[in-house]
Amino acid sequence: MKKALFSLAALVLVLSSCKKKEPVDVVVINANVYTVNDNFDKATSFAIKDGRFVAVGSMADISDKYSAREIIDVNGKTVFPGFIDAHCHFYGLGLNQQHADLRGTGSFEEIVERIVTFNRQRQPEVIFGRGWDQNDWEGRDFPDNHVLDSLFPDIPVVLERIDGHAYMVNSKVLRMAGIDGKTTSENGQIVLRNEKPTGILIDGPMRLVDSVLPPPGRKIQVQALQDAEKICFSYGLTTVSDAGLGREVIELIDSLQRMEALNMRIYAMVSNNYKDVVYFLSRGVKNTGKLHVGSVKVYADGALGSRGAALKAPYTDDPGHHGAMVTPVKDIEALAIKIASSGFQMNTHAIGDSANIAVLRAYDKALKGKKDRRWRIEHAQIISPEDLDYFGKGIIPSVQPTHATSDMYWAQDRLGKERMKGAYAYKTLLDKAGVIALGTDFPVEEVNPFYTFYAAVSRKDLKGYPEGGFQPEDGLSREEALKGMTVWAAYANFEENEKGSIEKGKLADFIIVDKNIMEIPLQNIPETKVEGTFVGGKKVY
Repeated sequence: MKKALFSLAALVLVLSSCKKKEPVDVVVINANVYTVNDNFDKATSFAIKDGRFVAVGSMADISDKYSAREIIDVNGKTVFPGFIDAHCHFYGLGLNQQHADLRGTGSFEEIVERIVTFNRQRQPEVIFGRGWDQNDWEGRDFPDNHVLDSLFPDIPVVLERIDGHAYMVNSKVLRMAGIDGKTTSENGQIVLRNEKPTGILIDGPMRLVDSVLPPPGRKIQVQALQDAEKICFSYGLTTVSDAGLGREVIELIDSLQRMEALNMRIYAMVSNNYKDVVYFLSRGVKNTGKLHVGSVKVYADGALGSRGAALKAPYTDDPGHHGAMVTPVKDIEALAIKIASSGFQMNTHAIGDSANIAVLRAYDKALKGKKDRRWRIEHAQIISPEDLDYFGKGIIPSVQPTHATSDMYWAQDRLGKERMKGAYAYKTLLDKAGVIALGTDFPVEEVNPFYTFYAAVSRKDLKGYPEGGFQPEDGLSREEALKGMTVWAAYANFEENEKGSIEKGKLADFIIVDKNIMEIPLQNIPETKVEGTFVGGKKVY
């Protein structure tokens, strides 16, 4: 009897080991997987077929059920869903690789040195640069263009401020754009000195310059997109939400993706110009799996750093000045009604408390009786406490945590102590809205999403300042920060059923990192490196 039982057990064991397994493309094993599903479950293995996750669980379960052409052993490393940057300028990042890099300059003199070097090396027809910030200089005052004029009297020079809301241009450009001391602008500022333009143009007047400059050629556009992709993949980004693209670039992205010459997944917000908005609204939402066009990007006001943000009361450090609306309130209201009748989202840049309440009221009016529209406030930077409840009505705050730690040195100078209570209030916004989407606004800030995570949780700069964190009550937990960079960012794009977590049926976008940012000391998070980036199960970095 014992012999018979032993033989039966052996037979069962043999049959079990010979059980036919389901073939898949890839199995990842020996992993510390944060799935970011509804229960925030962890796993140690998953299987991929045809670019999607087909199973997530333990190594024993996955190995028992699936046979793979490729097995990836990550040796205990941490795996996250592919990161999503909810607000950035992907194409702009790429173009910047073709321009002079002015980030980190500590003075106007240093800017001039970089421009001279750039011109000597590249000899361009137009000198473009981006990244200067007068708030990093000793005097914090805007310069004038006298030095640029003396060095470059005949070559157009256009230097964009780090936030994209101001130009520093030479007199050659002013003449090309027809700007003089008598030129007026209702939606921005031409900074004058002795009744003559200094070369500093804030918001609206920048468009006068844009209209006379030669656009980049197709070769430069393609190179820019591919350069941006390489950078983003190296930081673990698998989807980027580009906050403002024209039809030409959107169609170029589509063609490159179809040729597999561009693999980044892109949620493209259509720039608010009349022809492009009419074109895309008339065709409806488009989602190829790699390119998603279903929103319009609107600018309500400018930036706080250049004093272009629209405030209810004057700037504390510039009495009498309130900033300015880039798009008049009546135009925002009319556009909101128009977009509400389509399937598109309206995603509006709003920095100042005056701009934010104008947009929130316009949204509230346009969305009456409409469900699950997920319209977004991009930045949601300074909001009066009494206006925060609007976010409980389905409006999504799309914020950039490194803005708080970049602006904290001088923000109170602009706003005063009382208004700071509603500034960079990310935890408060999350509590009101239930979700919060996190991005960087690169190239305004660094691309690195680990800086985003660190700033969101610690509320400190990379040197650990200030002790205890900047307005720490509005810091996020690590779980909230990770959700903001994955599943909540996907939700803000109407893509939560396709990405943002490692779950059966979703696109197999994931990353392998060298440190577990959910457990290591906060100060070590910015040092985290990506060891592998996968899009649709294929390694792209």
